[in-house]
Amino acid sequence: MRTGSNLPAVGEYNQTLVLDLIRRSPEGLSRVELSARTGLSAQTLSNVTRRLADEGLIAEAGKVISGPGKPRTLLKLEPRSRFAVGVHLDPVVDTIVVVDMAGEVIVHDEIPRTPHASAAELVGAVAAAVDAIVARAGIPRELVLGVGVAAPGPFDARGGRLLDPPLLPQWHNVNVREDLGAATGLPVIVEKDVTAAMVGEMWFDRSDALTDAMFLYYGAGVGLGVAIAGAPVRGRTGNAGGIAHVVVDPDGPVCECGSRGCLGVSIEPRVLLAEAGYDAAATGDTRPDLDRLVDDARHGQSRAVGVLERAGERIARALVVTNNLLDVDEVVLGGPVWERLAVVLGDTVAERVATDPVSTSTRAIAVRRSLVGLDVAAVGAACLMLDGAFAARPARMMIAL
Repeated sequence: MRTGSNLPAVGEYNQTLVLDLIRRSPEGLSRVELSARTGLSAQTLSNVTRRLADEGLIAEAGKVISGPGKPRTLLKLEPRSRFAVGVHLDPVVDTIVVVDMAGEVIVHDEIPRTPHASAAELVGAVAAAVDAIVARAGIPRELVLGVGVAAPGPFDARGGRLLDPPLLPQWHNVNVREDLGAATGLPVIVEKDVTAAMVGEMWFDRSDALTDAMFLYYGAGVGLGVAIAGAPVRGRTGNAGGIAHVVVDPDGPVCECGSRGCLGVSIEPRVLLAEAGYDAAATGDTRPDLDRLVDDARHGQSRAVGVLERAGERIARALVVTNNLLDVDEVVLGGPVWERLAVVLGDTVAERVATDPVSTSTRAIAVRRSLVGLDVAAVGAACLMLDGAFAARPARMMIAL
């Protein structure tokens, strides 16, 4: 169904558009430059920048001389004008961060695990962590936009409720948005972790290169965040990005679905460790063993090298097959497991993507590591709040039914 335009939202769109351009220009922009980039009249632009300054979001930052005429006044982002909290619920470790308007992490922490806790106790632990990290950051609570929560799917996007994510059994059927909002007194957004990662990467990308892109998130599980025309793709139910059952190795391990060589099981950390002949940690935390695997590969241990090369080939095949469908410009790789393996896998994945014979791409695909790093899901969750408040999306000018 097509809907009409929401004219009162045009002013808000202009404001977020100008703010976004200023945010992406650390050196600052003059009103003349902003007018040239946006097409807005001098009067409209003056009104917009005055409102942004009144709200404390931008500030004048000196003058610059460029040719004849009076010097131009530069406008820069005030990064500490607003903040957001991001929480990543993960099978290995729950992470919490506070970020500023530039997406920079102000404070980082881990939320203590509470085995066998009830839903109320789980939410209470996260709420306590939110209160503690905001206090530790030393920022006024009224400047905190809210809390973004990233978690594995599936989830109910309308209700903000986690359904039955297979790797988070304690969180099944927990109303995270409603319950955490009540406990903290802050707005809460719940998002699939791969989508949050894509949003976080776009917020950090000053070049605006991620217009059509995908983000391979590799943690305890694997998923794909997608951006098309500069906006994250969530799908009909908010659960887009499931690529764990894309077959990448017909001779690979048997998946629980009955197929052999699905991506998820083929690069699952315990599978890689088993293929390398290691005994995976009984605690469920495979991080030390993965570090050992990388260290062995870097020292030329042939079995470790073979395991990681095969993992890189499997990841590359999944990216190529997916890109044959989406036809994007850029591929970003990130997540806690990828950050541990990237030093060995990075070149293999990039080379295989470039040379895979099944690729139908007519242009080279840029493959790179996440700019955000290890905590991309938590940072992305916080950026969901920033994106919701300050991203310039044309679709928001349409009437919502």
